[in-house]
Amino acid sequence: MDDVAMKEYLKISLLPMHTNMYGTIFGGVIMSYLDQAGAHCARDAFDNRFVTVHADGIRFLQPVNVGDLVTFRGRVVGSGTTSVMVDIAVDAERLDTREIVRVTEARLVYVAVGPAGGKTPLVPRADGAR
Repeated sequence: MDDVAMKEYLKISLLPMHTNMYGTIFGGVIMSYLDQAGAHCARDAFDNRFVTVHADGIRFLQPVNVGDLVTFRGRVVGSGTTSVMVDIAVDAERLDTREIVRVTEARLVYVAVGPAGGKTPLVPRADGAR
């Protein structure tokens, strides 16, 4: 995954309560943060409320360890009338060495929803920021 134009959306230190039985961070924890970062990315580009409709190609590349500082970066890679597609890259800064390694990559799709929960057209941010 190319990191060009990716913006940081979330940074967190992971704790022992996030581990699986092997002592590394449970993949579901990473998936939850992926979803949050992706939603922030979509919201950064459009003035809508979003719900997740699809997660495509989540790749766990390296384990995440207790104490790693984990950064979630993203960018919009496509949009339609009501949906937006984002790429999220996840890097971990190792606690002991400060080495930064790519640990996860994913593509997520969000749909804009109105107050009643139905699909609604995307509204680009009024200030044009991304």
